[in-house]
Amino acid sequence: MTGSVYARTAEEDPGIIPAPAEVKWLPGTFHIGKATVILYSDGVAQQQATHLGRFIEQELALKPAIRKNSGAQGSSAIVFTSRPAPHLGKEGYRLTITPQKIEISGAEAGLFYGLQSLIQLMEKYSGTRRLPCMEITDRPRYAYRGIMQDVGYHIFPVSFIKSQIDMLARYKMNVYHWHLTEDHGWRIEIKKYPKLTQIGSIRASSQISNANEAYEGQDHQPYGGYYTQEQIKEVVAYAAARQVTIIPEIEMPGHSLAALASYPYLGCGSDPGPYQVAEKWGIYEDVYCAGKESTFRFLEDVLTEVMALFPSRIIHIGGDECPKERWKKCSFCQKRIRDQHLKDEFELQSYFMQRMERFLNKQGRTAIGWDEIMEGGLPENTMVMCWRDIKEGIKAAKLNHQVVMSPVTPLYFDYIQGKREQEPYAIEWGYNPLALVYSYDPDPGALTAAQKKLIVGVSGALWTEHMNTPQKVEYMLYPRLLALAEVAWTPKDRKDSVSFFEERLPEHLAWLDGTQRNYRVPEPGGVSDTTLSGASFKIVLSPPVKGARIFYNFDGQQPGEADYLYRDPVILKLEKGEKRLLKTVAITPSGKRSVVTTTVFQNPG
Repeated sequence: MTGSVYARTAEEDPGIIPAPAEVKWLPGTFHIGKATVILYSDGVAQQQATHLGRFIEQELALKPAIRKNSGAQGSSAIVFTSRPAPHLGKEGYRLTITPQKIEISGAEAGLFYGLQSLIQLMEKYSGTRRLPCMEITDRPRYAYRGIMQDVGYHIFPVSFIKSQIDMLARYKMNVYHWHLTEDHGWRIEIKKYPKLTQIGSIRASSQISNANEAYEGQDHQPYGGYYTQEQIKEVVAYAAARQVTIIPEIEMPGHSLAALASYPYLGCGSDPGPYQVAEKWGIYEDVYCAGKESTFRFLEDVLTEVMALFPSRIIHIGGDECPKERWKKCSFCQKRIRDQHLKDEFELQSYFMQRMERFLNKQGRTAIGWDEIMEGGLPENTMVMCWRDIKEGIKAAKLNHQVVMSPVTPLYFDYIQGKREQEPYAIEWGYNPLALVYSYDPDPGALTAAQKKLIVGVSGALWTEHMNTPQKVEYMLYPRLLALAEVAWTPKDRKDSVSFFEERLPEHLAWLDGTQRNYRVPEPGGVSDTTLSGASFKIVLSPPVKGARIFYNFDGQQPGEADYLYRDPVILKLEKGEKRLLKTVAITPSGKRSVVTTTVFQNPG
């Protein structure tokens, strides 16, 4: 029997996130047992075979033999075949499960992603050790699938960065955009300029992020840190082994106060400074001087060391939120405008970015910048990261530039996900719930077929003014990352409704619940913060995390373990004029709680 995974009528959905491009069901099951062997075709395939062997040993308490495929496969084999297929590209794969054999074929990245799908299936069916037979043919919708992690406002341990990379790899994301410099802290060791970390990595105090203005202010505690070059090499290698590319970002010409505090001569004027590393969140007028050659020598030196650490073809050079006030008053900048026959300070920024782009191009690299780099003229070969509005991405594509979509709505993950009074403190004006993230389509529609091909990917953004712990970053990232992964990977015509995603999510959150990571527990299914009218209701609830318990009450108090435990549908009958208040909460096996949902039932008569 065959059928599409998306016509879920006769067969169970495989539950993979992101949903594969094509799934055909086949008769029978494959049993993972003591007789199972893992075979590989060559050294590329051997890496994934070894990874799977470790997984089976840890998760299923079996230790299968791993050896090179000689042609004799036996009756229970898992085979990795390095076999690139032009129609699948370098990241596509084919996963075939029959009663006698599982085979994953593809190029190096494809084999890795095929393994991720197989691992998800094995986790789902680990209780039986039997996998349903199927054929998956899969490939990504976009080449660039990533997140941006800011460490300028707050810095996080290498172990945490690796944990994020593990999650990206599991869900077939392939870019970790590392925002390493800010007004509020310089986070990368540059050996030629040691003051960047001696001075620029430390601020004297930090703004207290508090929803109550009466308690806002400064904490008066020194804060800082940076990544050594050895640590960066370690992270880059760790990511590469998981098919994740690290794209570093060195901000310019704005968001540069930490660098100016370290080397004041980089600022505007004949006697610039003194400067100090920023202590309050916001945008600062002190920026790199665009009129001094010493500025460009400094940045070229920095980027030279950066490129030695990061093999990524793409280097991010910022370009956003650069005030022009200092340039307007700087004799060096004004002379540059005259000498280069520039119209104004916006064209001066374009000149600045073009110089940096040409420098990167000479080293075989490609520059990417935030969409403000289009102001004053877009550097010829630069990629654009659209953040302010999708109109900026459309504009860049029409100018024949490659675009990565990262719009504030819905892909800024520093925005809250639910009712503000129940969410951790975050950006005051933003609201990007899970369903909104999943519903996002990076295809803006207002482009020709050729221009649409220039939309090369999507990226979520984690700005950390209000995220000072790894646990809070995780809360803001998961499970929105899983929704973004499906936006980035699954073909548009195969991506189903939000409900389809939410049906598969509980299994994945159960896995996440068993790790040490934090995450936001979604609300129980079947209820919402709303008012419903009628005389009788059948309340059917579903856990947002597999294994979670749902507690509820009708007395208006915060629900918890002392209240009713949901087991069966609740029948509610109301007389004319009656009203009931239902409060529900989900509690996961690890003890994490969802926000409380309040539903009002009324019978106005």
